[in-house]
Amino acid sequence: MSADHRFLSRRALLGGAAALGGTLALTRLGSAQDAKPAPAPAAPAPKKLFPISLAQWSLHKALFAKELDNLDFPKFTKTEFGIEAVEFVNSFFKDKAQDLAYLTELKKRADDNGVRCCLIMIDGEGALAHDDKAERERAVENHKKWIDAAAFLGCHSIRVNLEGTGSGSDRRKAAVQSLRTLGNYAHPVEIRVIVENHGGFSSNGEWLSEVMREAAHQRVGTLPDFGNFRIDEKTEYDRYKGVQELMPWACAVSAKSYDFDEQGNETTIDYRRMLKIVTDAGYRSWIGIEYEGGRLSERDGIRATQKLLERIGEELSQPK
Repeated sequence: MSADHRFLSRRALLGGAAALGGTLALTRLGSAQDAKPAPAPAAPAPKKLFPISLAQWSLHKALFAKELDNLDFPKFTKTEFGIEAVEFVNSFFKDKAQDLAYLTELKKRADDNGVRCCLIMIDGEGALAHDDKAERERAVENHKKWIDAAAFLGCHSIRVNLEGTGSGSDRRKAAVQSLRTLGNYAHPVEIRVIVENHGGFSSNGEWLSEVMREAAHQRVGTLPDFGNFRIDEKTEYDRYKGVQELMPWACAVSAKSYDFDEQGNETTIDYRRMLKIVTDAGYRSWIGIEYEGGRLSERDGIRATQKLLERIGEELSQPK
C-alpha cells in the first residue's frame, strides 16, 4: 500500500465541493444562533423506550490482557450479549486513528455483524481546558484525527475530556474555545463533540452546563455518566442533580454500574430514578453499558447491567 493511501484522508470524507461548502459554512458556526445542540443521534425504530449499546471500557481488563482484540469487539458484543451498537475507547487502538487499512477492517467487521459504531471515547490527547494557549491548541489538533476516524467508522460522536489548569472560570473559558474549534471542525462530517462528567470541574454539573451554554454550538454536547461525579478526593457532586443538569445537551448516556444485589438492582445508583431523569428529558437514543465493578466478572457485570436496563426500560414504558 502506497503512502498516499495508508492514512485516512479528510478530503475523502468531505468530498470535493462538499468540503468547500462545509469550510465556507464554518464562518457562522458556533455563534449564538447555534445555541441548540444537534439532537441526539437517531436510534432504530423504537421497539423499546431506549436502545442499549456497550461501552468498550466494560471489557478493559480483557482488552489490556490481550484476551480480546479491538477488531473483534463488535462481533464479540453481538454474539456474546446480543447488543448491536458499540462505543470504542481510543486507548485500544491509539496509533490507528489515521490508519485507513485498520479502520476499514474495523468498519467491515462491525458492518458484517450488523453492529453500529456509535462513538469513540478519547483519552490521553491533551488538556482541552489548559490555560496555556499553546498546550490547548496542541490538544485540539490531537483530537481532530479522531473526529475524522469517527466519521469514517460511521459514529455520531467523539467523547472528550476537559482537563486543564487554573480556576474554574479560566478553565471554562479555555474549554469553550476548544469545544467551539472542534465543533467547527466536526461540522462538515456531522460528528458531535461531547463532554463526559469525568473528574475535576467536569464532574460539577453546574460548571459543565455553563460550558455548554457558553459554547452554544450545534456540534457540541454532553455525555452524562451515572457515576463519575467525584470532583476530587473529598468532594462528591449529587449524581442525580448532575445528570439532570446535563440532559439538555445529551447526545449519549453512560449507564455506569459497579455491583448488584440479589434482586438485580445496582447497589450504588438508583437506576429507576436515574433512567426516569433521562427519559423524562425526552432522550430516546442509545444508553451505553459501562460496567466497572470488581466482584462480578466483566461479562457477568455487563449482563447484569443489561438486564437491569431492560427491566426498568420496560417498566417506564408502561402507560401510567
